[in-house]
Amino acid sequence: MTVYIDIVFLENLIINYIIIYAVAIITKEKVRQIRLIAGSLIGAIYVVIYYISKLEWYVNVISKIVLSIVMIYITFNPKTLKKLMKQTILFYLVSFVFAGSSLGIIYMVDYKSITIQNGVLVGEYTIKTIILGAIIAFIIIVMGFKIVKNKISRKDLYCKIYITLNNKEIETIAMTDTGNLLKEPITNIPVIVVEHTLLYEVIPKEILNNLENILGGDLKNIPLSTQEEFLPKLKVIPFSSLGKQHGMLLGIKADKIEIEQEETRKTIEKGIIGIYNKSLTKRGEYRALIGLEIL
Repeated sequence: MTVYIDIVFLENLIINYIIIYAVAIITKEKVRQIRLIAGSLIGAIYVVIYYISKLEWYVNVISKIVLSIVMIYITFNPKTLKKLMKQTILFYLVSFVFAGSSLGIIYMVDYKSITIQNGVLVGEYTIKTIILGAIIAFIIIVMGFKIVKNKISRKDLYCKIYITLNNKEIETIAMTDTGNLLKEPITNIPVIVVEHTLLYEVIPKEILNNLENILGGDLKNIPLSTQEEFLPKLKVIPFSSLGKQHGMLLGIKADKIEIEQEETRKTIEKGIIGIYNKSLTKRGEYRALIGLEIL
């Protein structure tokens, strides 16, 4: 079978572009066309060089991983290593779906027309077949993301938590908040945000009703005995939100926290209770916010 390098180059350029573009859509990254093309070119040139040189070390696992990282870096220019790794992993996931779809169509159309030479899939299939495979891959990916998203129903967002403090246990409903990344800055322990009125049975009202004053250093409304017992236990937790960029929250370390999901209790060894001086909802569906890291 005669294989034309320019066709191999063009096919890989198109495939790489579609895969990288799919990653950009999924991650909602705004990428310039010149970067998309540049990242795609790197992958296409890599395949052509190997096909000509036939160097075995050139296509080992490490070199392929390095190639993927380079392609992602050139295309998206991620600012952090964590983001680079996430985009690279997603690049592989999309690639696997795309490859499976395209290969399946090629085999259904005419499996005798394809072969693998020097690690490269070649054959007499057309660009239309590749595009059809890409369309099917897009549909699979979009449907897959929708299915996963729908699995996270409204019911799954809530869980029951039990907080033990000063040898007393309180129970409430908490909502899973993906935006709750609060941690106590010194110990780096995750924080569960709880409405202050829920804590009246375990913390003196003089503390809970004067949270803002305590943060401001005003302790005149708090009895001296209460100050001596509770103030050393309080922790100051900085936070940022849409309405308050440089806020401060008072917190206290819980003796024990238990989370109930699907009728089973999970004990959290370390947890800080962040005391919120307002209501989290108007209807009271939940009275605490818990982060994914704790779950």
